[in-house]
Amino acid sequence: MATRCDIAVVGAGMAGASLAAAIGSRARVVMLEAEDHPGYHTTGRSAAFWTESYGGPGIQPLTTASGPMLHALGMLTQRAALTIGTDAQSDAIDAFAARFAALGVEVKVLEREGLLQSVPGLRATWTRGVLEPSCCDIDVAALHQHYLAAAGKAGTELRCRARLTRAEREGSGWRLGLADGTELTCDILVDAAGAWADPVAELAGVRPLGITPFRRTVVQLDVEPATTADLPLVLDIAETFYFKPDAGRLWLSPHDETPSPPCDAAPEEIDVALAIERLGDVVDWRIRRLDRRWAGLRSFAPDRLPVYGFDPRQPRFFWCAGQGGFGIQTAPAAADLAARLLLGDAPGEVDPGPYLPIRFD
Repeated sequence: MATRCDIAVVGAGMAGASLAAAIGSRARVVMLEAEDHPGYHTTGRSAAFWTESYGGPGIQPLTTASGPMLHALGMLTQRAALTIGTDAQSDAIDAFAARFAALGVEVKVLEREGLLQSVPGLRATWTRGVLEPSCCDIDVAALHQHYLAAAGKAGTELRCRARLTRAEREGSGWRLGLADGTELTCDILVDAAGAWADPVAELAGVRPLGITPFRRTVVQLDVEPATTADLPLVLDIAETFYFKPDAGRLWLSPHDETPSPPCDAAPEEIDVALAIERLGDVVDWRIRRLDRRWAGLRSFAPDRLPVYGFDPRQPRFFWCAGQGGFGIQTAPAAADLAARLLLGDAPGEVDPGPYLPIRFD
């Protein structure tokens, strides 16, 4: 006999867990997680920072609105971010600063001397930058566990090793088949499947939106001189690298975006080498040891904005997908926005218009 619920959420990563927590006890919710435990893929491989400019102006409202909630939960630790550029990129630096200042983000343009104070050993090529004092590190694991616990306390059932294998319309809702041979019926099917968002839609007979996974590589290095806790998150204006300190080591990414099928992503040697090469072009530090390497998948809709809302052609199918690399830093506001749409509540602080799936019709 099939289990009955109001809402089935496919995916128990940050997107699914935060949405289930935002729904609370207002509906009977079941989260379906394909893996042995939630957060195995993108959520568990985040670079773990909250930066208002990261992702561009389309992401900024969700990030900024999430800040107070993340602070209140104790999930943020002060870091600061520094976006740097060369003389040839000076106009881009000024445009970046002006664009985000106009959106209410605190920014400060730094010249060469200011850059060196923030990043000792910075090579002479880098002459201007934009400092964002508000940038913070995020305790991703604690945030994810907070949402899982809140959802569970509200009555959400979490099923692991419960990959969706079948989704058929039945009456006004859905009959779902799971990999363990069980069935589930629900009124609304929520697609919070991350890199698997389009395959889940296709399984349900819903037109995919072109949400594409891209591989992102991160390495952990032991460098000399050793990183200090006050080193900012350092990015470049052309988006070819970023790095930040972590417990005396350096987390570094070549900012790669390689299209990938949905999978258990693994780093490629060429991307690890590229990351190290790019770091050498930025600072004169010596790399003593490569400690770790990992990769995750960032999934983008064609316009690189997330997708929240009911599918215009299938009103019992709800999209909560395409968060790119910004799903952690936007989770509180995005979950609130999505839950309001799902439950038919009035809009909250963030205008849902730019994120609705109808924009692709």
